[in-house]
Amino acid sequence: MAKHEKKKDSDSEGISGIGKLLGGLGAMMEKLSELAEKGEELRKSGEIHGPGGKLRGIYGFNVKVGLGKDEFEVEPFGNVRPDAGTGKPVVDEVREPIVDIFDEETHILVVAEMPGVDEKDVCLELAHDILVISAARGAMKYQKEVILPGEFPESSMSHNCRNGMLEVKFVKTP
Repeated sequence: MAKHEKKKDSDSEGISGIGKLLGGLGAMMEKLSELAEKGEELRKSGEIHGPGGKLRGIYGFNVKVGLGKDEFEVEPFGNVRPDAGTGKPVVDEVREPIVDIFDEETHILVVAEMPGVDEKDVCLELAHDILVISAARGAMKYQKEVILPGEFPESSMSHNCRNGMLEVKFVKTP
């Protein structure tokens, strides 16, 4: 009986831990200020497990600084989001993968991390300057809308996915 009570306490600590993560914006802003001075990147993530292991939450954020003068970007990823009405954390079935965009001389490269996914599981939709990435394999489901730095015809797009790393390339036209 004591073991069951202890497990119940640790489960509730995991859920409140997410609330602390979502609510700790002040400390994050201080860290962003430090990173902006150095032009660095910060990435943090974690996992929570609910009662019986049925609920699994992945959460994290990627902070990129040094994109320009006094510019930074905070990009969340995972499947834990604050509820629009209450602000409390909610675990979603679909994960948002972490995505990086590289503006190269001859092409734009979009890289998405989607562990457990193969190329046959990936679906890409392109509309003007918006790329929608989605993938599903078993219980693993991912979806992300990416705003590209310009419009590209679908014919300029190629992709491959190996070991859960999706690379989508858009060839620039002169």
